[in-house]
Amino acid sequence: MTDSPAPDPCPVPDSTVVDPSIRNGQCAAPDQQHPPKRPSQGDPFNMNRDQEMKISDSVEGQGLLESSMRLKPHEAQSYRKKALWVSWVSIVVTLILAVAAFTVSIMRHSASAFGFAFDATLDVLSSIIVLWRYSNAAAVHSAHREYIACVILGVVFILSSMCILGKAIHDLATKLLPEVDDFLFSVSIVSGIVCVILAVLKFMLGKVLTSRALITDGFNSLVGGIMGFSILISAEVFRHHAAVWYLDGTIGVLIGLIILAYGVKLLVDMVPRVRQTRNYERFE
Repeated sequence: MTDSPAPDPCPVPDSTVVDPSIRNGQCAAPDQQHPPKRPSQGDPFNMNRDQEMKISDSVEGQGLLESSMRLKPHEAQSYRKKALWVSWVSIVVTLILAVAAFTVSIMRHSASAFGFAFDATLDVLSSIIVLWRYSNAAAVHSAHREYIACVILGVVFILSSMCILGKAIHDLATKLLPEVDDFLFSVSIVSGIVCVILAVLKFMLGKVLTSRALITDGFNSLVGGIMGFSILISAEVFRHHAAVWYLDGTIGVLIGLIILAYGVKLLVDMVPRVRQTRNYERFE
């Protein structure tokens, strides 16, 4: 009885099939067949996001905004002056719109017009806060000054939302019917277009300067533009369908809740940051 031959550790493949793992009669090692991925082969987008977060954290740890790493000094001052000009224009325009909207709300019993008037007044106050924010050229990148401005904006937003909600709920409870005419249409169209343009300018400047205060001011202008067009929509619906009288007050409640939520979020986000950066007031 003969012993069976030992199996060949590296069998000879069929001549018609060439295995790339076999080189010079030797079998390739298992780790050579499937080399592991290198760490550098990770997702470049995730790496970029992680790098931006590290830069942002390190900059804020020094009491500065992220714009200090992106903008040269003369560029930062140029954008600061543009922010001041936009804020001044916003104050003048929205003050005129606020007076016109208050007049419309009194004459035509419109809850959404009253809400827009309050939002326009809020836009004036927020633009004044932005003026204070960028009034000091040396504090263009100051994180502490930025966060203080946002906290003030948050308080103003909450107080304004209370007034808007109170007026809208009162009109819904008393079933106050709005009156519609050409004057109401004119105010709503002009205010909607102007506020949307201001919002776009503020968003652009806020993104460049990494300013939450400017972006918040732009959000307020955007809300004002939406409310301006909502006056037109609710008035037109009421003209053709008198049964939908509650649309005007409902829009006022919705806008009030949005402003309230944004104000609360500002306070929650910014109050801790004010405390963290209070030791860097020298940048102001």
